[in-house]
Amino acid sequence: MRAVVQRVDGASVAVDGRVVGEIVGEGLCVLVGVTHDDTPERCAQLARKLWSLRILQDEKSCSDVGAPLLVISQFTLYGDARKGRRPTWNAAAPGPVAEPLVDEVVAQLRALGARVETGVFGADMKVSLTNNGPFTVLLEI
Repeated sequence: MRAVVQRVDGASVAVDGRVVGEIVGEGLCVLVGVTHDDTPERCAQLARKLWSLRILQDEKSCSDVGAPLLVISQFTLYGDARKGRRPTWNAAAPGPVAEPLVDEVVAQLRALGARVETGVFGADMKVSLTNNGPFTVLLEI
């Protein structure tokens, strides 16, 4: 499981011109990619890491300050462009495998007390954000 984590000062995701998820102020925008051997246990690990990662202002975590997270599925995190000019997506889990695992990350975050907004799995999403720093971290669980 991979996640691109961006410290943001506001972020939103829209589908068909309608905002479906939005956080205001300091928080994290998290793009989550799932591969074939990911498990619910890895989802729980990722959720705990995201909730406690000390990358907000003054080295605080979302759990420290109650900052929200915007979590968006992103199969392209497992794209492989080492050969040729067209990436392959062989390492990305198919939708029926990936969707429940992305949902599990969100559920685990909420169980920890996080306020989580989401995109729409498989939709053509438009993500807008203000990267604060800029600060971006790649996590691999």
